[in-house]
Amino acid sequence: MLSQPSIVPRRQRIKDLILAIVLIAAGVVFFRIAGTLASNQPVVYADIVEHFKYGSIGSEPGGSLLQPIGGALPPYMVFKTLPAMCSERLPGGYASTGLIFEPGHDLPIGVSRRRRFGVEQVGFNCALCHTSTVRDSPAAPRRIVLGMPAQQLDLQAVVRFILECSLDGRVTAENIRGHFEASGQRVSLFERILLRVGLVDRLKIQTLELRNRMQPSLGDNLPDWGRGRVDTFNPYKAVQFNWPLRKLPESELIGASDYPSLWNQAPREGLQLHWDGDNDSVDERNLSAALGAGVTPVTVDHASIKRIRDWIWTLPPPEYPYPVDRDLAARGAEVYRQHCVNCHAGAGFRKGSRDAGRVGFVVPIDEIGTDPHRLDSYTEAFAANQYSLYPESPYRFTHFRKTNGYATHPLDGIWLRGPYLHNGSVPTLRDLLEAPERRPKTFYRGYDVFDQRNVGFISTVPSEGGHQFTAFDTSRPGNSNGGHLYGTTLSDAEKSALVEYLKVF
Repeated sequence: MLSQPSIVPRRQRIKDLILAIVLIAAGVVFFRIAGTLASNQPVVYADIVEHFKYGSIGSEPGGSLLQPIGGALPPYMVFKTLPAMCSERLPGGYASTGLIFEPGHDLPIGVSRRRRFGVEQVGFNCALCHTSTVRDSPAAPRRIVLGMPAQQLDLQAVVRFILECSLDGRVTAENIRGHFEASGQRVSLFERILLRVGLVDRLKIQTLELRNRMQPSLGDNLPDWGRGRVDTFNPYKAVQFNWPLRKLPESELIGASDYPSLWNQAPREGLQLHWDGDNDSVDERNLSAALGAGVTPVTVDHASIKRIRDWIWTLPPPEYPYPVDRDLAARGAEVYRQHCVNCHAGAGFRKGSRDAGRVGFVVPIDEIGTDPHRLDSYTEAFAANQYSLYPESPYRFTHFRKTNGYATHPLDGIWLRGPYLHNGSVPTLRDLLEAPERRPKTFYRGYDVFDQRNVGFISTVPSEGGHQFTAFDTSRPGNSNGGHLYGTTLSDAEKSALVEYLKVF
């Protein structure tokens, strides 16, 4: 006898349908969350100029969901709200540290944005240290100059503020969300969930760890970097190599030096690069600088860095925009030919010509006589550790080595590269042509009004608009203005002629 087919009750079919819908919804949620956590999407700029100013090079945190191992920057919404939550620590906001804001941008030049692990992250890029402003007079508008040393930037103040404020008791999930939404911005659902489940607590733990690692190089017992200078290698030692800085001798912990320019890189290939000439590869120099900005071997964006490299390869320095005494400059050209060209190359370098001479050659410290601290902070052990960063990779470093002095450099765009010497201890070119005992012992750094007579920036202004400039004391360790005696025995007439020529070099 044939059995009748079983009939599934209506109620059971409804239950099965509901279960299927729930499973499908759960799957959709799972894959959306997985996709969110796996996302790695920088804000992209087609225009190379915008990319240089705001594009990512991979310095946004990436070791874990919120771990700021790539630098000192917290997630975007935290970075944006810190000045409001700790206003007494930074009364003028980020702009008071020399960060440059443009209309239409909510982040300063040199700060990039990338969605990683479902969170909007921020990081530093090349423009942070290689963009500045110049004014003709206190009443004149500022002109932003790309590729110029960031002589107005107090990066140490930025890092200190972020580390200290991130650990402040007022930085809570509720305050972050409140300040962020009050500014007219929206917190995503995923970020609201993270705020509820411990984002801030984890951020504080990681920030405390980072601060403890970096503190010896940021400590009050060492001279401040001040505006326009950075200690590249000691934070690098702490963040990239996890070295215990407290165990290093003080002589290795003082290494602040000026930012270099980024113009005209093609003829620099093969020269001894960095202040101490520790590398002769532009590409390795760029990658090393990116690591100093917070990139890690895990997060680095090689394609983005190459876009910048290709742009600065032929980026020209700005022409001198002020009146020049052409007859005096012509006499200065002869002085330059007799006394300077062998170490600093001829005027053709500006257009990519590799002039003969010792440009890009390391001058022993006993001969150059300038402050030794930057040289001493880069050690044989540091160079050896650099070689371990990209094992079995085409990006592995092969050109770094310890030197015994400072490299000679081409002078293209020299009018915008003050203050002068590797540590920025001499405010103007005219001051540099004086014997060390006649150079200014103290002055202020960070003002952007140009000194047309002496070539450099006005260095007698302590503050403007509530922004305090750096009081620079050449008697402090690392700040010596001694050495580089070349040209100091010229007559006053020859010195004036030489400075006039360097305006248009």
